[in-house]
Amino acid sequence: MADYNQDSITQDVLDAFGKTPDPRLRQLMTTLVKHLHAYAREVDLKPDEWLAAMKFLEATGHMSTDKRPEFILLSDTLGLSMMVVALAQARAGGAAKGATEATEATVEGPFYWAGAPDMPLGADIRGSARGEPTFYMGRVTDVHGKPLEGALLDVWSGDGEGKYDVQLSSEPTMAARGRFRTDAQGRYWFWSILPAYYPIPDDGPVGQMMHATERSIYRPGHIHLQVSAPGHVTLTTQVFVAGSPYIDQDAVFGKRDSLVVDFEKHAPGKSVDGRQMREPYYSASFDVRLAPAA
Repeated sequence: MADYNQDSITQDVLDAFGKTPDPRLRQLMTTLVKHLHAYAREVDLKPDEWLAAMKFLEATGHMSTDKRPEFILLSDTLGLSMMVVALAQARAGGAAKGATEATEATVEGPFYWAGAPDMPLGADIRGSARGEPTFYMGRVTDVHGKPLEGALLDVWSGDGEGKYDVQLSSEPTMAARGRFRTDAQGRYWFWSILPAYYPIPDDGPVGQMMHATERSIYRPGHIHLQVSAPGHVTLTTQVFVAGSPYIDQDAVFGKRDSLVVDFEKHAPGKSVDGRQMREPYYSASFDVRLAPAA
């Protein structure tokens, strides 16, 4: 029987992966092994602790569904999602000469739902979502300020009580979701609700981890945007409500100062886009700059 010690175990596993034909897969697996083994040595990992960790991952898998991806939530709360986002934006490179930086990206989050309806500019996507009406507007340009006609914005948010449509029913219907195309000047505008701060789902393993480590489970109010245009890097980002509770304690580390926007409150009357509003409403303006594709 081999006389195993800490170093020989690690090397044997690395050797086992050393014949992996794909060089990138080989790098991913061998580096993972190195760091996992180094972690176990550094913390002197006990068998019962490792068993608890495996049961935690097992429970995370059991909790996950297409409408509740617990593993995405785990990645988000560990900051790994934002690390991958930051690496991707850095990989795309800095601004070209005479250009500004592209809009900062942030996490997609666990509540994206593909297939939102295509809506005309100016449409109201609130549907059944409760919340204070809010008018969103802005432009989509390249990093030189050239407007991008026909850019696609896929937008979604929770409601005014911090709940996403997928959380409200086992068979949810879409609300506060829609897709828009920019006009010839790169402009977009639509109606939705003022997004509220909310707790991340804490009824599963990730919630248990957050409470055990006494971390905040809240996210500041925000609306999600996924913006794409031919010849440009697709951007997934969020617009945060200035002054929202937890604006500096985002549980998933997604808030960026450049994404924080003032939401202006208006009295009832004629709205920014000419509608007659019987109740107070908000408006927010946010311009998006897309980086060129490599």
